[in-house]
Amino acid sequence: MKWYFCLAVFLCVAACALHAQVVDTTVCDVLKNPHAFNGKMVRIKGTALANFDEFVIHDGDCENQVNGIWLAYPDGSKAKSGPLVMMTMQPAKNFAGKAEATTRAAVTLQKDKAFKQFDSALNQWHKTPAGLCLGCQKNEVQATLVGRLDTVDNALIQRDASGKIVDVGGFGNANAYQARLVIQSVSDVTVKEVDYSKVDAIAKEEKTGPMAPPQQAGPTFSDPLGTAVKMAAGMSPSPLTTQIQKDLEVFPKGKEQNGVTVLYNGMNESSASDGSPSAKESPAGVIFNCYMNHDRLDDTGQSIAYSYLGQQVQDARAPQPGNENAPLYIKDNNAWAVAATMGVSTGMKYITLPGGYMMWNSNWPDGDKINNMMSALNDFLAKEEMLSK
Repeated sequence: MKWYFCLAVFLCVAACALHAQVVDTTVCDVLKNPHAFNGKMVRIKGTALANFDEFVIHDGDCENQVNGIWLAYPDGSKAKSGPLVMMTMQPAKNFAGKAEATTRAAVTLQKDKAFKQFDSALNQWHKTPAGLCLGCQKNEVQATLVGRLDTVDNALIQRDASGKIVDVGGFGNANAYQARLVIQSVSDVTVKEVDYSKVDAIAKEEKTGPMAPPQQAGPTFSDPLGTAVKMAAGMSPSPLTTQIQKDLEVFPKGKEQNGVTVLYNGMNESSASDGSPSAKESPAGVIFNCYMNHDRLDDTGQSIAYSYLGQQVQDARAPQPGNENAPLYIKDNNAWAVAATMGVSTGMKYITLPGGYMMWNSNWPDGDKINNMMSALNDFLAKEEMLSK
């Protein structure tokens, strides 16, 4: 009896010790001092979003350039929710900086009822009555997440005196997030549908009105990159058109090896090789991995995604003078601007951003279109993507 009693006490103590390893914290506390949380198991409450280029949890303005923690599932989880596109950087074999493989504790995802509700809600997409809605998530989800935190002290790309990248930054899209939470469990799930009623009413009214012109359908094609190149070639000459054409040229042709890869899965998972140098070389010393969820993007969406991803690569590989260490706000502003321009070039009458921001309405007066677009984009980046300059 004494042996069984000792065993029971031991198991109880072990369980309590295991539970104590999970640290309760907040998004803002992590971002204030990321080094203190690196590798720890934490419990965080907040609002989770999954849209065009985001898979994050946030809890309001933390007064950081990026006010959120990137989310990921453990390798092999096969969860459905996550971003539709993202670009990440990986040290190449000829990386100019110091690159070492990082060993991290394994995480196993608990696929219980709460997780399934969380994953399902974040994998639902809003259907606009007309025009284009770029990765517009249907829901945002308030939840408590437990998982392993991976952090860096500085998520900005670091360069040497010659301009070569010597540190690729942090996690998530453009490696711009200081922290990543690899999810172990989900609880306290509350689903809230995003309000698109105002922008949908504008599109629906024109679509169903007695004098409404027919909505031009997006192109149908099997080569989204090739079609994107043709679309850009047909645009009116302008500095932005030239930039879009350069953005699309970053993608390799045939068996070309130029350090840019296009991948179609794995963007919502963390793997044991994260941060490890590639076995391949790259002209820039960095591999630019461009992810795209082609199951969730139609032909038009994939074509636009190429322009978005190409701009993200350009801003990292060959930034404009003065933008070498630009925050994600600037990079996303550039990428969304070219993506929206591509959408307009397809003849879309309306373009809506995640969260219900109308970025393009062909009925706006010509003198207001640029200002309205920039205003919507600025509001979206600040209020939806929680970014600051």
